[in-house]
Amino acid sequence: MSYPSELKAASKVAIQGEPGSNSHVAALAAMAAQHPGLAIEIVPCALAAEACEAVQSGAVNFSVLPIENSLHGSVAEHLDLLLTHNLVVTGESLLRVRHNVIAAPGVALADIRQILSHPVALSQCRRWLRANPHIAAVPFYDTAGSVKHLMASNLRDTAGIAPALAATQYGAEVLISGIEDHAENYTRFLTLERSPAERPRNANKLSIAFSLEHRPGTLLRALEAFSAAGLNLTKIESRPVHGRPWEYVFFVDLRFDDAAKLDSALESLRPHTQMLKELGRYPAA
Repeated sequence: MSYPSELKAASKVAIQGEPGSNSHVAALAAMAAQHPGLAIEIVPCALAAEACEAVQSGAVNFSVLPIENSLHGSVAEHLDLLLTHNLVVTGESLLRVRHNVIAAPGVALADIRQILSHPVALSQCRRWLRANPHIAAVPFYDTAGSVKHLMASNLRDTAGIAPALAATQYGAEVLISGIEDHAENYTRFLTLERSPAERPRNANKLSIAFSLEHRPGTLLRALEAFSAAGLNLTKIESRPVHGRPWEYVFFVDLRFDDAAKLDSALESLRPHTQMLKELGRYPAA
């Protein structure tokens, strides 16, 4: 994919969360893999909606947002954002999630009386927390934000659970690495753009969203279009249509190796839908 010279000089990438968060780690890895050699500037946003709006307005060039975790499932809010914003999925990446106990320099584990982190991170480290009952687990708004807070407040009895990058970002130290309960803990991230110059040439995955008439058998008939074309459906998820109780939008991911067959399948699907939005074609991670 080609880019204008000003994009090559420096591209802004919006993330949801503080610098040093898993989204920051994922954005660095995604940009390095998908756009090698592209200089980037990370733009942290308090809300995922702000990250999407920054791309849509042109204030940033990309956003890298989590869409699914192997333990906790889809990020429903972010699925909704794909539907309500005019953005294109141009890539996906997988991040192995590693949770680390991080504290101010010179603080020992024996000094810790409370540990801060995002509620999801705390829930993924229950085994370690049970083994250390003298340390109170306190929910916080962000993993990396917990490290930022303890360093800014000079807390000597407090640690955070966060990526190792947060220790580097804020001048803290990793006390214990890898305290997560499950090693097979991955988060899938999507790279979003406003209007890419062209589709990735090696695209083999499609994400779409569609809604159907509220009649028996409509979903079956819609999915038959994919089956008839020999496409590999890898994920389907429903989200409620706001303001229309018991009606749903279906988000579907599928793999393909023939763009012509894919286009034919989408045309076969269209008559069965009330709304059909192609979210993006991109290389599978």
